[in-house]
Amino acid sequence: MQEVVISGTGLYTPSESVSNEELVIAFNEYVRRYNERNAASIAAGEVTALAESSPEFIQKASGIESRYVMNKSGVIDPDRMYPFIAERSDDEIGIQAEIGADACRQALARAGKTVDDVDAIIVACSNMQRAYPAVAIEIQQALGCGGYAYDMNVACSSATFGIQAAADAIRSGSATCVLVVNPEITSGHLEFRDRDCHFIFGDVATAIVIEAKKTCTVNGAFEVIGTRLQTKFSNAIRNNFGFLNRCDESGVGARDKLFRQEGRKVFKEVCPMVADQILSHSQDLGLSVEQIKRFWLHQANLSMNELISRRVLGRDATKEEAPVILNEFANTSSAGSVIAFHKYHEDLQPGQVGVMCSFGAGYSIGSVFVKRC
Repeated sequence: MQEVVISGTGLYTPSESVSNEELVIAFNEYVRRYNERNAASIAAGEVTALAESSPEFIQKASGIESRYVMNKSGVIDPDRMYPFIAERSDDEIGIQAEIGADACRQALARAGKTVDDVDAIIVACSNMQRAYPAVAIEIQQALGCGGYAYDMNVACSSATFGIQAAADAIRSGSATCVLVVNPEITSGHLEFRDRDCHFIFGDVATAIVIEAKKTCTVNGAFEVIGTRLQTKFSNAIRNNFGFLNRCDESGVGARDKLFRQEGRKVFKEVCPMVADQILSHSQDLGLSVEQIKRFWLHQANLSMNELISRRVLGRDATKEEAPVILNEFANTSSAGSVIAFHKYHEDLQPGQVGVMCSFGAGYSIGSVFVKRC
């Protein structure tokens, strides 16, 4: 069977960042205005007063300290509380394609590849800015690649699902070098006026070069030694925005048209599933727990990552074993585990093994075991 490697990664980071403190100032001003505007109804028990947020609450709940965003001014404006992202004409490159192509160029440079080497592109992320044409095909055009391209969405697990699809394409012979791209503009689907989630997401784009091992020309690539995917239906994380919304005017602009979750339920149900998948996957690959030197976990919540690694290892993981990037980037959906890999892989020695694992809405879980070449 064709051996497959990850030979390069790229990371596009927006120029603007919002700290917890800045986010809280805007949120609390919105809360103050809301409670003042509804004072009579609140006093009559007809409306529930909104509670303020705090940097300490955010830090304790998530481990997040800041997040990068495509637009800061709209997010921290109490009169708006969502980003300003201007529509572009059909003749201009779309914003997701633009940031995705930037990450792709970085990944190709690290992999020692040119656009002529790429024969497939998969854009895998939580939300596409449009139904069609595919963002992946637009990136294909922006880069000047041949072959084929398509979009896929498995929420926060999109990157690992994309890696398996890419690896399968190479093993089957339908591609030799695939770009998996994760342009995540999550600030667009976040309700910044909801205390339970207003701090969760950040924007980035990542890209991964997947190719046949025999064509790899760089030192220190990572062989993909195993992939495993799992899905189980759940409404605990949901976003009902879609093209059918206009068919029932009563739902236009409703709260369920943005990200929402039952956080405690997700924590309780997902963590054991993820730990069990990593353990069973490693066992099926003939690996002991001690052989897993690095956990590049989905960066959604610090407590979740700590619990998952503890259940796998039987002890607390060190910062080196399970690196954290969500303090700086927040939850970047499918890009989180890729960012962790991108920033924390150089120190692994030849023959050492790590696992990239994502989990999220669906539920969906993807694990990718890799070995340093």
